[in-house]
Formats: sequence, C-alpha cells, structure tokens
Amino acid sequence: MAAMSSTPSSFPLDLIDQVRSAAAAHTPLRIVGGDTKAFYGSRSPGQTLCTTGWSGMVSFEPTELVITVRAGTPLAEVEAVLAENGQCFPFEPPRFGTGGTVGGMVAAGLAGPARATAGSVRDFVLGAQIINGQGELLTFGGQVMKNVAGYDVSRAMAGAMGTLGLIAELSLKVLPVAPAEATLVFSLGQAEALEQLHRWGGQPLPLNASCWVRDDTAAGAPERLFVRLRGAVAAVEAACSRMIAEAGGSRMDNAQAGPDWAACRDQTLPFFTAPAPDVCLWRLSLPQTAPELDLPYAQLIEWQGAQRWLWAPAGAAAELRAAAAAVQGHATLFRAGADGAPGVPRFSSQSPAIETISQRLRTAFDPAGIFNVGRMT
Repeated sequence: MAAMSSTPSSFPLDLIDQVRSAAAAHTPLRIVGGDTKAFYGSRSPGQTLCTTGWSGMVSFEPTELVITVRAGTPLAEVEAVLAENGQCFPFEPPRFGTGGTVGGMVAAGLAGPARATAGSVRDFVLGAQIINGQGELLTFGGQVMKNVAGYDVSRAMAGAMGTLGLIAELSLKVLPVAPAEATLVFSLGQAEALEQLHRWGGQPLPLNASCWVRDDTAAGAPERLFVRLRGAVAAVEAACSRMIAEAGGSRMDNAQAGPDWAACRDQTLPFFTAPAPDVCLWRLSLPQTAPELDLPYAQLIEWQGAQRWLWAPAGAAAELRAAAAAVQGHATLFRAGADGAPGVPRFSSQSPAIETISQRLRTAFDPAGIFNVGRMT
C-alpha cells in the first residue's frame, strides 16, 4: 500500500481553551479517549476532556516503519491499516473492548503477551506533541530513533496516565509481522514451568510469549505452559523440535492458538473472570528469575515469569506487596472489586528519589496540577 497521509491542521482550539481555563481556575481535568481503561488507577475528579474528536492518520510510510497519528485515533483503526501492510505494534497493546485510542494506549503504557521479548510501549514511541498545563503545544522527538538529546520527554508520556499533559499526536515505530509462528503446550506445574522458561531464556530460541495457567474449567484442573515462537521459518521449526524433545509437549494449531493469545492479550480468558464480586485482580511485576511465590491464590503467569496475575481481596494488599518486594518486585491493584477497594492504593509506593523526580516532572509540565489528579495513587 502507498504511503498514507492527511492534511495536518492545528490542534482544536476548544481543547486548548479548556486547558487554559482549567489552569487559571485550578480546576481538575479528567482526560479520556475511549475510556476503555477507566478501571486502571484511581478515578480522577474534575471536568472531562475527551480526545476522540481529534483523530486521523497524519502520515504512514510502510517502508520507513513509522506511523504518525492523532491521539484520539481508534487503536483498532490503526492496527487494521498496519495489518493491511503486514505490520504491527509488536508489544501487543491490550484493547479491553472496542473504542480504545492510540493516545490511551501510550498513556496507560500497557503491553500484551510479547512484552518480554518485543519491548514495551515506551520503546516504540519516537515523538509526541502534547498540550502542557499552560495550554501550550509542545513537540518532542520526531520520526527517527536518533533524534533525542537529553531527557526523552516523548517516551515519558508512556505510562504517565495523562498526568504530564494532554497527548495530541504520536509518532510510533512499527515492525513487520513475523514470517512464522508456532505455539507449544506443555503439562508442567508452576515451579517446573518457571525453571524451564529460565532455561530456554538462556538459549538462542525465537521465544516470543509465554503463559502458564491452571485450567480450572477442565477436568482435573490441569496445569499448562503455553509458549509462542515467532521468527524465521527455519528458526521456528528447529525450536519446536528441540523444545518438544527436551520437555515433551505438543504443537497447537495456529487457528486455535491465535484466538487464545488474543484472549490473553485482552484479558478475556476464563481466568480473568472474577471468581467473586468482592475480589480484585492484582498484577505482580517481578524479575523473570523470581521463583514460585508462596501465595494461596490461583495465578496466571506471563512474560517468562515477570508478570503474574491473581485474584485476591483488597485486604491482601500488604501480603501481596510484601511478597513482591521480597523478590525485588511490586504489586498493582489492577482491577478493583465491586466495592471499589476504598482506601487501598492502586500502585505500590515509589522510592523517595523516584517520587522526587516524578513530582518535579509533573510540576514542570503541569504547574497548576490539573491533569488526571490522583490517577496514579
């Protein structure tokens, strides 16, 4: 497909005026796109500032592997264009339903099953235009990798949850879809699966994603490790033979495995259905080499051991955060139960040094403190 572009235009003055008026009155603004991740983090107070009216492709040159879009552009629309050209966002951003935007994808900073090998959202942000807390349009970065001297502000937007400014436009690196893919499944307990993943991680294998889970929907609740391989055809085929010979297991049909990985990415697997109204979905971010944790909760493990999901009550916060901290990790209350988990921080506290840096950044970009107030508490 030929390069795609639309005529650039000025950022909508009504949104800029809304930011300036809010800053003058110290009125909080709640930035939303498709609002598909409203559950993530604490809910911000204030007037709603919606970006969905600011959408569209600014430029796309497939041979350059760069796409520039406005922040309110639907993620599904962008991924469809990339797919037509045999390209993708390799970090597999979770979609959590329809309506999500590219700006929300970057602001949330969430990635799917391939994160451990493909990289994070931040790794693919080349440039950004943002509206700061004074209503000024600022441009950072560009459309190539080597364009930053000093602090890379455009990448700081990834995972900032809109607390540093209103994202207006993004330039993102994309990659070709891998020529070959295979999914292997092994019958392994959690400790055995983690040990095997660590062993494979030290070998020249085209590992792309992994998922360990106990299938409570099947008879006997079998424990299974799923491993996805992506890369050159010869490399994938050789790895399949080697891994099956080493650990047993079998190869899944891609027609079956593909939807399963998409369900893992979007958290529609049976595991992600709350077992009771009052429990919360917790996300434990750990070193890949962390061992099995002694916790009385069923888990789903991704990222070769680095990301572990579990359902537990809000009251288990101290237990979970202590267990994660003991292996140099942290725990996030990712999705609260029906009662909203009042009084329980969504995110683990940062070190004093990191908190100081974060506060200085927020003050520099949003001196009146109006953007997504309290979202990251």
